[in-house]
Amino acid sequence: MPVELVRADALSEQVPYAYAAVVGPGSLVFTAGACPLDDHGAVVAPGDVAGQAQRVMANLVTALAASGCTLADVAKSTVYVASHERADLVAAWQVVRAAFGDHDAPSTLLGVAALGYADQLVEVEAVAARS
Repeated sequence: MPVELVRADALSEQVPYAYAAVVGPGSLVFTAGACPLDDHGAVVAPGDVAGQAQRVMANLVTALAASGCTLADVAKSTVYVASHERADLVAAWQVVRAAFGDHDAPSTLLGVAALGYADQLVEVEAVAARS
C-alpha cells in the first residue's frame, strides 16, 4: 500500500516535511504537526499562545483540505504546547476546540519543553479518515 505524501501549495515550502500523508483505500490521512508558520516559513505571534494556535489551526485546515479532508474528518489529534503553565495549555486548547466546533474527536493535550522552531509555542497533528 503506497503512501501519498501531501504538500499543500497554500502553505510554506520552507518546511522539511510533507504536511500530510494518505494511505490505502478508505484512506487514513496523517498530518505532520501543523506549526504557526506564515507563507514565508516564519513563526507568527511570538509569545502569544492563542495567536499561534489560531494560525496552527488555519494551517491544519489547509493541509487537510490538500488531502481531501476537513476538520470533521479528523479521528484523533494531538496538541503540543511549549509551556509548563496550565493557563497556556488551556489557551491553546480553547482555540483548537473552537476550530473543531461540535466535532469532538479524541485529542491529547501536552505541555512540552520545546518545539521545533524558534519562538514556536503550539503545534497540532491529526489523523483523519478520507472516504
